[in-house]
Amino acid sequence: MKINIKLFSTCLLLSMSNLIFAQDISGLWQSIDDKTGAPKGIVELKKDSNGTYTGTIIKVTPRVGYTPKELCVNCPAPYTNKKIIGINAITGLRHIEGNDYSDGKILDPNSGKIYSLKAKLNPNGKRLQLRGYIGVSILGRSQTWIRIE
Repeated sequence: MKINIKLFSTCLLLSMSNLIFAQDISGLWQSIDDKTGAPKGIVELKKDSNGTYTGTIIKVTPRVGYTPKELCVNCPAPYTNKKIIGINAITGLRHIEGNDYSDGKILDPNSGKIYSLKAKLNPNGKRLQLRGYIGVSILGRSQTWIRIE
């Protein structure tokens, strides 16, 4: 019986520590273009005082054949004509359970559109799978972001 209690306690602690470490997505993330696989920029995710996450664009990566915009020209208020670097592209993303996040919004500064957002952190915490969508998540696009150490 003692072995079972020790085994149970160890498993419980390991599963709890996995949840604790998996919950924080704060830090720097390299966004990757879902169509070309090329780096798009760097976003800094921070946990706000209300427990939700905000993602600020801190760098836009130039790509072959693409000159990055400086201003969010087609974006709705309050983003209209704001510099893309420094803009909060992700707002309201909150931890649901385990490695899942939901209820956020994501701005595409190239098109000016805002999408609903959900995300899932992989078990090792190095990749974040984001899904931007309108209405239901099946009507959307996914991107994988890579954590910058």
